[in-house]
Formats: sequence, C-alpha cells, structure tokens
Amino acid sequence: MRSAAPSQATVDPPAVQDSATSPRPAVGNLLKTGAGRNLGLVVALVLLCVVGVVTAGDTFATGANVLTILRLAAVIGVVSIGMTFVITGGGIDLSVGAMVALASVWATTLATQQLANDFGWFFMVSTALLVGAACGLVNGLLVAYGKVVPFIATLAMLAGARGLAEIISDRRTQIVSNNSFVDFFGGSLIGVPVLVWIFLLVAAVGWVVLNRTTFGRRTFAVGGNAEAARLAGIKVQRHTVALYVLAGLCCGIAAVMLMARTTTGSSTHGQLYELDAI
Repeated sequence: MRSAAPSQATVDPPAVQDSATSPRPAVGNLLKTGAGRNLGLVVALVLLCVVGVVTAGDTFATGANVLTILRLAAVIGVVSIGMTFVITGGGIDLSVGAMVALASVWATTLATQQLANDFGWFFMVSTALLVGAACGLVNGLLVAYGKVVPFIATLAMLAGARGLAEIISDRRTQIVSNNSFVDFFGGSLIGVPVLVWIFLLVAAVGWVVLNRTTFGRRTFAVGGNAEAARLAGIKVQRHTVALYVLAGLCCGIAAVMLMARTTTGSSTHGQLYELDAI
C-alpha cells in the first residue's frame, strides 16, 4: 500500500508593503500644501525678517514699521492680484503701470474733482475704476478677438496710456483738493491704514474667485490649454476679455490708493509696476 506523501507546512511569503498604500513621508505631505509649494518664498521672507531684526531690531521689529511696509506695498499688491488672473489665464499685461497713471490723472482733473466736490468723492473713485476697466477692455479685445500677441497688445497700451496721461495732465502733477477723499482713504481703521484694509479685501476676494468659483476654474483651464477649454464648452475669447478687464479694474483700485497716499495724480505714477507685479 502506497504511503501518503508527507504533508508540507505552507509558509506565507513575507508581506510586501504596497508602495501606493504606504504612509508617505511628512516632507512629501508638506510640499503638497500651499506653504510647501511656495517654500522658497517662505524661506526668503523669513531670512529677510531675520536680517532686518539683526541689523535694525529696534526699528524693524515694530508694529508701526510693519504697517508702513504694508501701506507702501498695498498699491502694487492690488495690481499683482489682477496680474495673477491674467498670467494664470495664459496671458501677460505690460500696461498695468501706465493704466494706473492714466486712471490717477483722469480722476484728478479739475472737472472730475469739481464733480466730486458737488456729488461726493465716489465720483473720483468711479472715474478711476471706469478708466482702468476701459483700458483692460481694449487689451482684452485686441488679444482675444484681434489675435494680437498679448506682449505686443499690452506694450502698445503701455505707450498709449502713458502718452494720453501726459497729454491730459500737460505733464504736470495734479493735486487732490477733495479733503473728504483724502481723509477717508488716508485714514485708519482700528489702527490699520485703510489702504491695507483695501488690499486685504481685494486679496481675499481674488483668492475666493480664483479658487472657489467657476470663473477661477475656467481661468486655470484656459491658461492650461485654451483649445481643450474651447472644446469643453468654455467661451475662451469672452473669458480672456474678462481677465484683462479684471486686471484693469485692479489698476483703477490701485490708482485710487496711490492718489490717496500721495494726494496727487500724475503721468509718472506706476513706473515699472509691470515688472514688480509680474
């Protein structure tokens, strides 16, 4: 009679940990956060603060100095928010500084300030916003429907808007004579300058629009691949125009802030803002 084969104990092979389910390093998780993606900028900012504290601790590390820095950076900060939308949408705008100058000049002409004295300082503000939005509309139409390269179209607007500002102002600095305008925008709220509050408000609205709305998702889609966005049903040309109008509107807001800070409107305002904003 055949003897039964000896049973062999089965030994399970050592479990191989799936790399897809393995816990990722903490560093990898950090780099996926907003702070991680901008880690270089965060480190640079920290180093600048350290250098400032070491070299001028008593003067640099004060609340008054921080507010001064924020107040000076608020104007270019608002322009940068508009530029962010344009660049995210795959474009570029070299005319932001010239649009700020034109808006400030147009809003401080004698006729505009006389109307502001009669009907309120909001007339000056609305003039600056309309001028900035109109310049952005021209840029958008040239780029989207005129098929002009954004670099060339906005470079032409840079020369045109700056030249028109010089013609309107006759190359002279226009003084803001509306005291209520200066008192409101040059004042403070709970110890923080109004200009800083405006910058924070525009930044918050810009973040929400870009990251939490359909308009923002379409902006990323158009900037990533305009043809794919068109095939997906996005009206690329109309959206491109809206992006440049939004950038012009931010320039109008920046012009109002600059008028309040300097109490002037001048064709020299906004010099090299396009490079700083980019």
